[in-house]
Amino acid sequence: MGKALPLIPAKRYFTIGEVGELCGVKPHVLRYWEQEFTQLRPMKRRGNRRYYQHHEVLMIRRIRDLLYDQGFTISGARNKLQELLQSERDKRKNGEVLLDGVESFVGSDAETDDFGAIELDADGEARPSAGHLLMVRRELSEIRELLSASA
Repeated sequence: MGKALPLIPAKRYFTIGEVGELCGVKPHVLRYWEQEFTQLRPMKRRGNRRYYQHHEVLMIRRIRDLLYDQGFTISGARNKLQELLQSERDKRKNGEVLLDGVESFVGSDAETDDFGAIELDADGEARPSAGHLLMVRRELSEIRELLSASA
């Protein structure tokens, strides 16, 4: 897809429309990808409004690249994404430098735990780590405080 994607602004949260513009994907496609890629879990607010974080925008761009530019199927892209996640997690545990943009899958945020934002359960399903859940709770508390202050 020859067109370069725009830079991602320094914001905490993005709406589905903003993410669609940043990633060159329509909102209905993003909603479908949420069902197909368990690693993609935007925060949902009242009325199921989705709010994506920076690492999720990077992940969507990676998914888009796998599907549209590299020609993967949904299943193939899901497997490749899981391989990347595991590979980068292993590198991180060994102290190696991560690839550009892949740290988002592993949870490079300073507030996340050492094992990353996503963990695999016994069935191989991706689940958020305890550290990631704690970070999300803190962010939700901040949002609640902001909303109650403006009310």
